[in-house]
Amino acid sequence: MSDTMQGQSSAVGHTRQSSPRNSWTMGGMTQFGDLLGPPPTRLPGDPEAEDAIAAGEDPRTVAAAHPTASVAWAALAERAFEANDVISAYAFARTGYHRGLDQLRRNGWKGFGPVPFDHEPNQGFLRCVAVLSRAAQSIGEEDEYIRCLELLNESDPHAAASLGLA
Repeated sequence: MSDTMQGQSSAVGHTRQSSPRNSWTMGGMTQFGDLLGPPPTRLPGDPEAEDAIAAGEDPRTVAAAHPTASVAWAALAERAFEANDVISAYAFARTGYHRGLDQLRRNGWKGFGPVPFDHEPNQGFLRCVAVLSRAAQSIGEEDEYIRCLELLNESDPHAAASLGLA
């Protein structure tokens, strides 16, 4: 990539970076080695919500103040799942999943393609998918469990392991 292209936005809203770990392409291929696939989608994030969650604020308060922030819904879903409140975990994860899909589509995602886990603003969405997968399996919804695992793998082949699902 030429130096003039670094840091510039592409036509679909992706920023090209110079770092190999976070680059949009690597040697002419997308981050995950697909020569013909779309570039990875990197969400812009919600810094206020992310900072509030990181500071230990109650995820309910954060979700109420930032209802489009998947990171808040992910924190709620994880907390509910850990407390064995599977139905609440499922509902919170489903909400965060849909909020994340909305954001992904607004940022050029066409329903497929890389959504890198190492890009922190993507993690709220991917964490919601992981909890949704666990909750679906817990209530015997095997098709949803498998669909969520496939979505995680298609988004980032390393996401499931990073989220304790592999």
